Amino acid sequence: MNLKNKKILVTGATGGIGYSLVKKFYGLDSIVLATGTNEDKLNKLKEEFKNIKIKSFKLDQHLGIESFIDSCHTELGGLDVLINNAGITSDNLSIRLTDENWKKVIDVNLTSTFIMCKYAIKKMLKNKHGKIINITSIVAHTGNPGQANYSASKAAIIGFSKSLAIEYAKKNININCISPGFIKTEMTDRINDEFKKMLISRIPSGDLGKGEDVANSAVFLASDMSDYITGETIHVNGGMYMA
Repeated sequence: MNLKNKKILVTGATGGIGYSLVKKFYGLDSIVLATGTNEDKLNKLKEEFKNIKIKSFKLDQHLGIESFIDSCHTELGGLDVLINNAGITSDNLSIRLTDENWKKVIDVNLTSTFIMCKYAIKKMLKNKHGKIINITSIVAHTGNPGQANYSASKAAIIGFSKSLAIEYAKKNININCISPGFIKTEMTDRINDEFKKMLISRIPSGDLGKGEDVANSAVFLASDMSDYITGETIHVNGGMYMA
């Protein structure tokens, strides 16, 4: 699994899973460009991982994504792997979801991910190879109360990833998804103990996952070892959902 000098763009790099992705690929001597919206956290990444590149970008700026990909491609000196990890939530029961709640989550999680893929693929076509990894969620498959917008956005990512995979399989571009279950992050740390115990009771492995569990799957999908895998979703959930 040689990923040395592979040029990798990670979005949503300042979250728990994003941090694990950056750390894992950095440790494998990849050339990593980490992006996000929290500049303080981006700077902390830069301090910890001295040679990574960082770039602040808001994914709701759809018109700027093409130039963003251009600049990332230039800064990295190419683009071998794109990992679409950025996402937001805006939870509420469906009858209380406002149009804005719905639109914002769909815009950032779904539309932006599609546009990122679109312009990354254009770069990869010129290189005649590439890997795209889209991070979805267990709730894309199971649904979750109060997350109709989030579940819809993550389920749609799986659908369009399959379509892209078919379109570009003969061009040596692989598009796959990783669907994490409940992973230990700052977000899950804020869940009260009673609810956390209930969640863990539903996980056959008996515990929350780690960001590294997701990153390990990403390493496999980014490597040459996954060259004959495309249009697939790897479930990383401790057995909570089995496809």
